[in-house]
Amino acid sequence: MKKFTEEFKKFITRGNVMDMAVGVIIGGAFTAIVNSLVNDIMMPVLSLITGGIDFTHMCIILGKGEEAATLNYGTFLAAVINFLLIALVIFIMIKFINKLTPKKEKAPETTKTCPYCREKIDLKATRCPHCTSLVEEK
Repeated sequence: MKKFTEEFKKFITRGNVMDMAVGVIIGGAFTAIVNSLVNDIMMPVLSLITGGIDFTHMCIILGKGEEAATLNYGTFLAAVINFLLIALVIFIMIKFINKLTPKKEKAPETTKTCPYCREKIDLKATRCPHCTSLVEEK
């Protein structure tokens, strides 16, 4: 049991587990922000554009009477619209965040391609280790 406890302690304190936990917590908070943006800002604008149509009440009644089954395509349509709006908001936010993050510098090349066998070889190589052809230095 002691070995199990030590292994669990080592697992839980590793960096990637803690990073994942932080990501889940931030993801939960981010979900609230995105849902508010969609429900409180974008959906009212969409309602103005569509003339105030409430999609959730659209259905096809299958049968007769109060217990008749209904095909609630409006609820599905509202869920699809909500999904597309959330995806759009996340896409725009990620594009904005990517513009804020600095770009990584490209590492200098350390290899070149052998003109005879097309294999990658060291940049300073004068002979290809794959096909043994003489290769000019760049």
